[in-house]
Amino acid sequence: MGSFTLNHVLYLLQGAAWTVVLTALAFLLGGVAGFGVMVLRTSRSRIVRRASLLWVQAIQGTPLLILLFVVYFGLGVVGIELPPLLAAAVSLMVYSSAFLGEIWRGCVEAVPRTQTEAAECLALSRWQVLFDVVLPQAARIAVPPTVGFFVQVLKNTSLASVVGFVELTRASQVINNSLFQPFLVFGLAGCLYFALCYPLSRWSRRLERKLNVGRRQPA
Repeated sequence: MGSFTLNHVLYLLQGAAWTVVLTALAFLLGGVAGFGVMVLRTSRSRIVRRASLLWVQAIQGTPLLILLFVVYFGLGVVGIELPPLLAAAVSLMVYSSAFLGEIWRGCVEAVPRTQTEAAECLALSRWQVLFDVVLPQAARIAVPPTVGFFVQVLKNTSLASVVGFVELTRASQVINNSLFQPFLVFGLAGCLYFALCYPLSRWSRRLERKLNVGRRQPA
């Protein structure tokens, strides 16, 4: 059994850095896919809405761990081998697309219908109504829950350790396997997760308070 050294600390910090990279990739890719899901969920076509709803329900009802196994091991069986970082990013993208799509759909539908009707009276196209009228108002509502979900994505990156990606959790496991000091190693890992998540959580609550104040009607 060895002793905990500065090299172990640096290895944990390196794992934390890869956690941030994976979170950024997942949120960027998931944001693009989630926007597409939101557009489909608010389509005027009932068939499109139903099909996109099935996607959302299927993904939300599937554990992220299963998605990781399917993307990394399942695709490998059919000859498509992805590196652990890419496999984890794709899995988190699929996972995030369903949740972000529903979050943003709710925010779009929270915009008063009269805003859309007024824009349509000006002969604006559906995309002009969406980008010029609806989205600017929906974005203000969407920021707090989006940041809150961002925190969940960051914590869920810990599951990427099952496919061999060395992020913070995997780095902790590697160190603990050599030192057998779980309280120290995983305690430090927990502190690093807290250091990453807490500022985002505080930011989300601050944005939510500002939103509530902004929507408060004057006496």
